Amino acid sequence: MHAIMAEHLFVYGTLQPDHAPAEIAPLLHGLQEVGTGHVRGHLYDLGDYPGAIVDPAAQTQVHGVVLELPNDPAVLSALDTYEGFDPAHPRSSLFARTRIRVQLSDGQQIEAWMYAYNRDPRGATRIADGIYRRQK
Repeated sequence: MHAIMAEHLFVYGTLQPDHAPAEIAPLLHGLQEVGTGHVRGHLYDLGDYPGAIVDPAAQTQVHGVVLELPNDPAVLSALDTYEGFDPAHPRSSLFARTRIRVQLSDGQQIEAWMYAYNRDPRGATRIADGIYRRQK
């Protein structure tokens, strides 16, 4: 029964545990990885971090990892703060936390939260293969 109740988060950039900066890394390292997967859309290099825009009609994919969220609202709240998402003002937030369906690499689909870039990416470089690689 537990698996049905679990909330999930699809991460594709600096929220991936291997790419997480020091201020958010301990929280992310505490989350259980469900698997790798992708959503249809476009990934942009925004300098210090990437931004994904979901587009079901896109021929390109954004690749990432699905994490299981604990039953603790403080975790999502901390992630919202890190991502610049204000649930009270979603339209003016830098990233919008939205529900999406993720295609897992094993063929299953899973519903998850995702922080989608909430601005016009004009001028940003598109990451053609949809895989974020942190610059050292």
